[in-house]
Amino acid sequence: MAPVARFRSVVVDCPEPRELARFYAQVGGGNPEEQDPDWVVLQVPGGPRLSFQRAPGLTPPEWPRADRNAQQFHLDFDGGATWEDMDAAHEKVLALGARPLDLEDREKKDFMVYADPAGHPFCLCRIEHA
Repeated sequence: MAPVARFRSVVVDCPEPRELARFYAQVGGGNPEEQDPDWVVLQVPGGPRLSFQRAPGLTPPEWPRADRNAQQFHLDFDGGATWEDMDAAHEKVLALGARPLDLEDREKKDFMVYADPAGHPFCLCRIEHA
């Protein structure tokens, strides 16, 4: 089936676009490009284009709520193939300003959930590489 349109980017609303783009550049790679103070673009190497748009007064999602102010999307990152890799990635995202949301039963789930500095959920996933 022919597409109607070509995918361009995921846009993330946030209070401080420059700061959140820098956070995700440190997590997933790339160099943020500030288009203006209200719009920053990050091309993740081998991945999507993330754009960060200023949204003053943004109320972050309440994870894992579905009844009010629910998350509307989240980003998944490959945290490594082993739990040692995941533990190292865990320490690094915490040092960058992430906050844990769900670390329980990680061996059953193969992922851990965090909030970025603006409060958006994202996951580090244990991916067995072929």
